[in-house]
Amino acid sequence: GKQMAIDADLAAGLMTSEEAKARRREIATEADFYGSMDGASKFVKGDAIAALLILGVNIIAGFCLGMMTHELTAGESAERYVTLAVGDALVAQVPSLLLSIAAATIVTRVSDTRDLAGQIGGQFADPRSWLPVALILGAIGCIPAMPQTVFLPAAGIAGWLWHTLKKRQDRPEPEETAPAPAPDPARISLEDVSDHTLVTIELGYGLVQLVDDRRGSPLVSRITGVRKQLSQSFGFVVPQFRVRDAIEMPPHEYRILLGGVLLGGASVRADRILAIDAGEARDGHSLRGEETRDPSFNCPALWVEPSARDQAIAEGFLTVDASTVIATHLNQLLAERPQDLLGPDEVRSLIDAVKEHSAGLVETIYPEPLSLAALTRLLRGLLEDGIPIAHPLPILYSLSRAVQQTQEHERLIELLRADLGALIVGRICSPSERLPVITLDAGLEEAIVQGLHDPTTGQPVIEPDLARMIGERVAGLIAERGQGAIPLTLVVQPRARRALAALLKMRAPTCLVLSIAELPAAQPIEVIEVIGGEPAPPQQQVPGLPSPDSPHDLESMAA
Repeated sequence: GKQMAIDADLAAGLMTSEEAKARRREIATEADFYGSMDGASKFVKGDAIAALLILGVNIIAGFCLGMMTHELTAGESAERYVTLAVGDALVAQVPSLLLSIAAATIVTRVSDTRDLAGQIGGQFADPRSWLPVALILGAIGCIPAMPQTVFLPAAGIAGWLWHTLKKRQDRPEPEETAPAPAPDPARISLEDVSDHTLVTIELGYGLVQLVDDRRGSPLVSRITGVRKQLSQSFGFVVPQFRVRDAIEMPPHEYRILLGGVLLGGASVRADRILAIDAGEARDGHSLRGEETRDPSFNCPALWVEPSARDQAIAEGFLTVDASTVIATHLNQLLAERPQDLLGPDEVRSLIDAVKEHSAGLVETIYPEPLSLAALTRLLRGLLEDGIPIAHPLPILYSLSRAVQQTQEHERLIELLRADLGALIVGRICSPSERLPVITLDAGLEEAIVQGLHDPTTGQPVIEPDLARMIGERVAGLIAERGQGAIPLTLVVQPRARRALAALLKMRAPTCLVLSIAELPAAQPIEVIEVIGGEPAPPQQQVPGLPSPDSPHDLESMAA
């Protein structure tokens, strides 16, 4: 019946042929074992019955002989000869027991791929065999008048064997990995001709020591720190960087590539220290070295020997090693383009992390009505506008409301910016400080809005002369304020914001461009100038803007 069930399961496809063979082997082993046990029981049963009969004869004969021959009483005869008969029977059964065990072991041996020694060793190596032995020996040792010095140590040994064998059985066996086949020199794989890493740092052979494990790999640890810092700043896990040597490059040069596009590079000295003059070096200093410029901030610098570090610090120089120079340059280049580092995989990881505690919020956005590609494009647009996604919940809350109105990309960006106005302004100015604001003359702003439009995006196109005038004026105002001041903010109509933001990104990148709807209602402002009109005197209310002494509202901004 079991064989037929296996055949039926095999025909139905419920098991493979290998599983069927293993199951048939188990059934054959069971049948062989039960048949052997039946024969062994008949073989041992005769000796057991004969031993009982001999014991009975010895008891009766000894009892009678003691009373008749030795004139013992019935009690004395029973006590002496019954005890002797039982002891003689036990002694006689010891070799019989050993012989029966040996015979039963041989007779009950089932068919197996192992020999007899292998089967016996396998049975003794099974931890399930030793646990009952330990329990039985321990129970016998606890019986009063039993030789506890024999049974209890034997029970302890059996228990120790069970624990050791069980622990060894539960230990996972190491996986045997097949040796990797030798690569075919005539075969070219995709990995040989393409680079799947987004960010690559190429080093000349003179800089390879910066990633040498024997020297501590200082560049690798610096780059890891840059990646962690960028991830915390942007709000998503930045993809891993790749460092590789480029034999064709000059020995002391490095290059930083993003998606195969060269972002920047420079020449550094791996065995020297870069002393940077950040404006605090003493005039007429005596420090000597190879003149160069810092690749990150274009400051004058000197490559000096490591032994001259203390002198450089005393002369007012900032000293860094070659690994720090490369890592700082990498951080500066990537910090300007977070949108290029965000892809669908990073967005999916971000959404999965938010879904763990805000699953309902995510379901209102992804995968419907926004696909992964649309959501990625939207978040990249926010990053391009300088809005980090380190706090995704406010962004997703705003997005869940915005998608109920529209799914058009540009419109979604504007709605999100209006909701995140406090976040945008808070990055450059605290709510307790006055935000320095510049505006456009009403006629000039209307000319921009009513002028030419891009037929693809529908955004205004600013005339070249007008664009140059606005860019030069804003750049001049920024230069007048100097470093350390709160960056200027240009406040315009929503329809003109994107065109003016694109213009000032090239001519005055530090100027923030906001639409009226994006300016927080509680943010105090100070009007610096109206471009295209008369300069606004301090503390004077400008048409289109509220008084800087009081918080503005949207109605006064729209007037």
